[in-house]
Amino acid sequence: MSIRLSSFLTDIERGFKADDPSLKGGTLEIGRTLNYNIRLARLALGTRTGRDKVESIGTILLQAFDLANGTTCLKASLFWTGHLDAPECVRSIFERPGVDWEAEASQIASTWLAGPPAAVPLTALKGADEQHAEALAAVG
Repeated sequence: MSIRLSSFLTDIERGFKADDPSLKGGTLEIGRTLNYNIRLARLALGTRTGRDKVESIGTILLQAFDLANGTTCLKASLFWTGHLDAPECVRSIFERPGVDWEAEASQIASTWLAGPPAAVPLTALKGADEQHAEALAAVG
């Protein structure tokens, strides 16, 4: 059975509430946008302290699409405000027998709450590796 985007968004919101986040000293505010025709959805995450306006803290983008074998795949992309240099955090969930959509949604919420992944520094090439890198660069 294929997942509905609106149901999955609700499950993600439940995942946030289950963790009872108190972000930046405020309460979590979630706004949702859905486009059923192109199967895209967005959760805009923010925090509200008192009566102040909502401060954006991140976004979760969802895309549902059908695979060649007729099953559905749901792609979730996680973003954190102020961390544009963080590595991309994407999770694909494939429809299969026994998939627990609620658990998958809860995992996405937990992953977002854990914060952006740390950037992995690239090491410089040394010696013979530099020659291989130059040869590769020449080939394009």
